Amino acid sequence: MKNINPLHLIVLLLVLTVFLYFKLDSAKDELADVKESHQETLHLATQLKDLNNVYADKKRVEKALSIILKQHSLRSAKIEQEQKNNGVVISSNSMNKIALNSLMGKLLNGSYKIHSLSIKRLSDTKVSFKMEIRW
Repeated sequence: MKNINPLHLIVLLLVLTVFLYFKLDSAKDELADVKESHQETLHLATQLKDLNNVYADKKRVEKALSIILKQHSLRSAKIEQEQKNNGVVISSNSMNKIALNSLMGKLLNGSYKIHSLSIKRLSDTKVSFKMEIRW
């Protein structure tokens, strides 16, 4: 009983080898999944960075808003612009529907991060308007 049977050692090594083979195979599958997940995350991060460059550029947003608000069709609307540290609030107490339509067409087709929008109908031709744009 003092000697170890060599067949037992061979069987033990064989079982250990098979066990490690399956563990290695599952580790390879796991590595492939992690690589795929990493590629997806990298792609998503690139997209988010690009979107942040478009929407969070304070100077670009301010310049584009000033160009929009200087248009001839919006001068009669008396649009007020209030600067905040994280955005701008534009509002008008009384503007006609044509000016509102022109303004909304420009703002909604541009790349702005609109946080809030409020439009109230005052009469058939006049509306009250308030919008907060953040960067």
